[in-house]
Amino acid sequence: MRLFLIVVMILTLISCSKSEQSSASSPSISFNATQDGSPILIDASQFDTPAAKNFLKTGKNDYIGQDEAIAKGKKLFQLYSCTQCHGGNAGGQTGPSLHGPNFNYAKDATNKGMFETIWHGTNGGMGAKGRGLMDPSDASAGLSPDEVLLIQAWIRSHNPSLTGN
Repeated sequence: MRLFLIVVMILTLISCSKSEQSSASSPSISFNATQDGSPILIDASQFDTPAAKNFLKTGKNDYIGQDEAIAKGKKLFQLYSCTQCHGGNAGGQTGPSLHGPNFNYAKDATNKGMFETIWHGTNGGMGAKGRGLMDPSDASAGLSPDEVLLIQAWIRSHNPSLTGN
């Protein structure tokens, strides 16, 4: 019986050690709501492209400055009716300009901050656009993390000096 307990304890310690190594080898940034700073939990499996995976680890948007990504981001900006508030070129309409350097939410100067604002919405009237949040009754409705990054690349293209990284 003692030998059994010792073996179980050793296996438990090995398992814990591997678990700690696994989480240490794949760190990720944490997200906070623009509204109140509370944590935003996003299933890591939604970060399913190389660019999205890198963003989750580093907060860096690999699409910034890439013409093909910028073109896709522009189409998504139009498709999700962002133009209705932010105007056709994101320069502002009923909603604020997204060009910077002065943002309604200072955190939007960073790609992580702008991602949080787009994903989870604001107190200023913008609803959440993230998948599963845009329409809580439909878990597939809304933007994927990769699509948010593409939109960001298009927004950042209007002010090349502001990469947000």
